[in-house]
Parts: sequence; structure tokens; C-alpha cells
Amino acid sequence: MQQAKNLKGLLAVLLLAILSTPSCRAVSRATTCENDGSNETSSISATNNMTAPRSGHTATLLPDGRVLITGGMERNGAFYSSVELYDPATGKFTLAPKSMNMKRVGHTAVRLPNNKVLIAGGWGESGVLASAELYDPATGEFTPTGSMSTGRGDFTATLLPNGRVLVAGGENGKALESAEIYDPASGNFTPTGEMREGRTMHTAVLLPNGKVLIAGGGDYRHPLATAELYDPQSGTFTLTGSMSVPRYKHGALLLPDRTVLVVGGSDGRDWQGRYASAEIYNPAKGTFSAVGNMNTARFKVTEAVALLKNGQVLIAGGGEQVEIYDPGTRTFRTATGRMDAARFYSTATLLADGRVLVTGGYDDHSLASARAWIYRI
Repeated sequence: MQQAKNLKGLLAVLLLAILSTPSCRAVSRATTCENDGSNETSSISATNNMTAPRSGHTATLLPDGRVLITGGMERNGAFYSSVELYDPATGKFTLAPKSMNMKRVGHTAVRLPNNKVLIAGGWGESGVLASAELYDPATGEFTPTGSMSTGRGDFTATLLPNGRVLVAGGENGKALESAEIYDPASGNFTPTGEMREGRTMHTAVLLPNGKVLIAGGGDYRHPLATAELYDPQSGTFTLTGSMSVPRYKHGALLLPDRTVLVVGGSDGRDWQGRYASAEIYNPAKGTFSAVGNMNTARFKVTEAVALLKNGQVLIAGGGEQVEIYDPGTRTFRTATGRMDAARFYSTATLLADGRVLVTGGYDDHSLASARAWIYRI
């Protein structure tokens, strides 16, 4: 009889514990609790250093799971043509045996359907570059391809559904309205319709309908709140709804619900004008609406945002702590762990196993870093 009473008491305790425990679900080998949207297992920690300090570089996931790191700079005027590869299996960076044909910073890198990587534009020793080259992961070789119609720095390059690449805006003495299309089949760039306004340091996001949302940017010190859509079928840009505030040096990416998250940036005063605010673009309505603020005002984060496999968003640049946006609750939270400094013009790359590699960037003293970090969920 006493054993039966003890068993009933144990069951009651277990039932109470179950009822008082937040509802949780398995997400990528971790557990996310529904009561407050937190994830106690998510954290960022240092990994092995790159072979050189870099900011304004690119980081591209390759088919074999490694990450291609190209160019960037140690400081103004000290640009790199060197390339390194990060291997998630060993957690190490190795200097690639071949370098790019040109030193580049503020350039773009896009992995094409044939798995080659198109690297274009940026600044080099001679100024703004129009040249482009292809990296072949199978051989490790860089080969020149067709050049753009004009030199471009701080522009966007977007892979379209047809395998071509839209290159838009950028800077060459002024903010550019022009855009062009790279065709991997011919290796050439050809002009397409012009944007309604000159834009540099803007964002470009491919929408599910095949159009590309171009948001913000503008000229130095004079960012725009406007946005426009590029239609690959007609080759034209049309204005869409405007953001709530002018932004440049911000971040943007497509969410699982087919809306676009826009985060941070600056109002043109750079360090004094950094935003913590964020907004959502709804393609069905063509409008932007405000969403909860980040915990830290951030800018120079264009390449430092990543969509996680659980549908949440990592924002790694512009602050010592990483923030996570949860589309379900429309809130931001900070992840466990810190980087050594607030990193600007760093990169965040989603790895095949769901982790995120964060590399380089420069600190408040304009010193580029060779350090790298891994975010785990």
C-alpha cells in the first residue's frame, strides 16, 4: 500500500513538472522553448583565426561545404588579392595556393549554378574596378571574365532564377543608377534598365516572384528611404513603397514567410546616425512596416546577416553581441557570448550543418581583424 502511495506521489510530481515546463520543440539538434522565444543552447564563440586581418571581404559557401574568403583590406590602401578557405570539418583557415588577379575590397562574390564563383568590381590599387573573374572550386584557379561597363564599388550582385546575375548601382565618383546583367554562358555583362535613383551601400533581395527588391542606399551622407523593384522579364525598375526612414549600410534578407526583413543602417551621419530599428517589406502589398527594435544600433552589416535553418535571423555585425530575430514573435534577443569588439564590414555565412561562420571586420579604431567566430544553435 505504501509503495502505491509513493508511486502516486512520484507521478504527481512528474505531472506538475511537465505542466510547468515551457513548451519546447527540437530545432537543428537544439531545443527552442516557446514561452519566451529564447534558446539557451545558442551561442557564439571564437574559432581559429584567418590567415590575415580582413574587412570589406567576401565569404561564399562552396559545394563541398568549405567557405571561400576573398580580398578585403587590412586598412585603407592595404588591399588584398589573397584568398583563403575555411574548412568546417577542421575549423581551420588555409591560404589558397592561387590569388585573385586583382586586389579587391568592397567587391561582390556570387556562386553561379555551375558552382563557379563570380567575383566583380570593388576598389583596387588603381581605383574603382570594372573587371571580374571566376573562381573554379574544382581547380582552384581564377580566370578573367568579361568586364562591367563601368567600375563599381559598394554595389549589389544578385543571382536571378535564370542563372544570370543582376549588378546594380554602386559608386564610381558618384552613386550610380546604372545596372547590368552578367550571363555565365557568354561571360559578358550587358546593360539593363537603370534604377530610378543612384544608389550605393543599398541592399538587393531576390523575391519569390523573381523580382529583386532594391532598398535604401543613395549617395554618401544622403541615404534614401525609397525602394524599387527590378523585373527580369522587362528589364526595368519601378518604384515600390518607401521605408520609414532613409537607410544605407543596412542589412536585408528574405524570410520564410516571403517578406523581407530590413535591419539597422545609418541616416547618413554614420556613427552618430546608427539605427536600432527594423522593418518588414510585404511584396503582396508593396509596403514597409515597422517591427521591433534591435538591442543595439548597428550599421555596416550588409554581409553580416544570415537566415538560420530554424527560420530565425542572425545579425552579427556592428556590435559585440550577436542578435537573433524571431519572425514568430517579431522580437530580437541577444545570443550568449561576445566577440572581441563591434565588427564592421564583417561577413556571416550559413554553413551546411546549420552553424554560422562570422569573419573579420574592423573595430572602432578602424583596425581589421583576422579573428573568426562560430554561432551554434
